[in-house]
Amino acid sequence: MTEMLPMTSENLELCIELYMNVFNSEPWNESWTYETANERLTDLLNTPKFLGFLFHDDHNPVGFIAGNSKVSYQGLTFYLAELCVNNQMQGKGYGSKMLHSLEDELQKRGIKSLYLLTANDGLAEAFYRKNDFVVNEHRIVMKKSL
Repeated sequence: MTEMLPMTSENLELCIELYMNVFNSEPWNESWTYETANERLTDLLNTPKFLGFLFHDDHNPVGFIAGNSKVSYQGLTFYLAELCVNNQMQGKGYGSKMLHSLEDELQKRGIKSLYLLTANDGLAEAFYRKNDFVVNEHRIVMKKSL
């Protein structure tokens, strides 16, 4: 049975380890150190209107999901910053369960929409499309290298 707990400073160490293990592996192959992962997740945890959950299945860490809400003219919008599923549990439906649990919680809180950024044409995009996300035709992501 999957248990959902609030993501807090008390369980942040577990989230940091999960984050490094997942995103330093295939298909992302990123280079997160303890220090950079700690800073990223600590900053997220301290963001105004933060909401995040850590999931366990039979006391094994499954993953976490986190972001923050912001006010828009249409009401509250949630920005999903991180969804991280334990490498050994990927492809077994846990990510979808985590996402649906978050969506249920957001609806209870009166949040009207959910936004996220992800890479084009990869496994993450396919996952979100499978979970009924669509490309927002009214927004684009822009970047400028400095």
